[in-house]
Amino acid sequence: MATTVASSSGTGSPKSAPPRRPGYGQLLRTPGVAGFLLSGFAARQPFGMLTMSMVMLVEHTTGSYGNAGAVAAVTGVSMALCAPQNGRLADRHGQRAVLVPGVLLHAVSVAALATLALAGAPLWALFLLAVPAGASVPQVGPMVRARWAGKLAGSPLLPTAAAFESVTDEFTFVIGPVLATALCTGVHPVAGLAAEATLTLVGGLLFAAQRTGLPDNGTGLDRGAGPGRGVEAGRGAGPGRGVEADEGVPGTRRGTAGSSSALRVPGVRVLVVAFLGIGVVFGGMQVSLTAFAEESGHSGVNGLLYGIFACGNMLSGAAVGAIAWKRPAHGRLLIGYTALAVVASTLWAVHSVPLFAVVGFLTGLCVAPALVTGYTLVDALVPARARTEAFTWLTGAVALGQAAAVTAAGRLADAHGSRAGFLVPALGTLAALLTLALLRERLVPAATKPQARAAEGAASGV
Repeated sequence: MATTVASSSGTGSPKSAPPRRPGYGQLLRTPGVAGFLLSGFAARQPFGMLTMSMVMLVEHTTGSYGNAGAVAAVTGVSMALCAPQNGRLADRHGQRAVLVPGVLLHAVSVAALATLALAGAPLWALFLLAVPAGASVPQVGPMVRARWAGKLAGSPLLPTAAAFESVTDEFTFVIGPVLATALCTGVHPVAGLAAEATLTLVGGLLFAAQRTGLPDNGTGLDRGAGPGRGVEAGRGAGPGRGVEADEGVPGTRRGTAGSSSALRVPGVRVLVVAFLGIGVVFGGMQVSLTAFAEESGHSGVNGLLYGIFACGNMLSGAAVGAIAWKRPAHGRLLIGYTALAVVASTLWAVHSVPLFAVVGFLTGLCVAPALVTGYTLVDALVPARARTEAFTWLTGAVALGQAAAVTAAGRLADAHGSRAGFLVPALGTLAALLTLALLRERLVPAATKPQARAAEGAASGV
């Protein structure tokens, strides 16, 4: 894979010098972004706290991890199925119109579920409330990404923003469960859900109040001040943006708002498969790592090993945003996913904790480039008015893949040991890689296919 880091040295003219990739410092100094970044960071923390808090509370009140896992699974499936619909509503009616009632419903649902659990309510009642609790999880991460896309349309800072968001998401996945566990064990079993609901409500309302970067939804209701937004901002900003991009979306007409789902864009469907595979890695790793730690006689090491895996993910995500890539994004995704599938396919053969720390770290290194590149491709493939929905299809795909992998890997690990459980991420990534290889042309924006092929040919020998 070829990369170049821009330099100002050399004898050529300024016009021939390669462009310098902006860094995270310049990204964070972008005017007006501090408000939605800080509030968005608070509002997305519950995403990593909800499942763990629910498991610990329900296990405390029922005495069964099976019951706790079942309630958490209902929440996860509900979230995965409803996230794209929430994203589509946000694209059509504005982020604030969806976010405000959503966080209110979520806080009420979680509070009611916690109250019934403490009161010893029957399991069916907890299942019933788990549905709205999951369905109303605010999709703050996709909304932040949509704001970056609107704020930085056509800017070289956009890939850096995608990498920054990947690192932020991974930080949430690591810190959220740790915080939930500390609250549930050190304060009270209900403290995790109480903190989750409070952060969702306060952070979500503060995020909704921020106007910077709000994408244009065609109605004018969700348009903030500043450059990079609205219909005019999309013109000339490159493929996949503004009104012109509607030509590539079935069911839309040039210059109309359109109502087609982002899932009708062929490239988005391919990305959904890729992100399902990434979710399988997350879910398969969580369950199989626990079984591996118990088999090795170090039952407490699974948290450390998963932390090492997540650390590799965060480090590579940060690096991706600091590199000026010569190869087009669809080519990078295929190469990066190949590396992920190869490394994930070796997990089943690892027998020692130190070796697994190394292989797990390498697996994490391979996850983030695929995530970052996939999110970056959304900006080129999807019109601005449908991006929030497109991002939520991807996050929903990760959640579905994770839920399926937890179930499959758990059953395999129970029946045949942790090595069998690690076959789940191997098979999941290989299947997704085959799909990417066969349908890679769908990831090339129609308006830029000739240029993309030329750029890919120029980089193929490096």
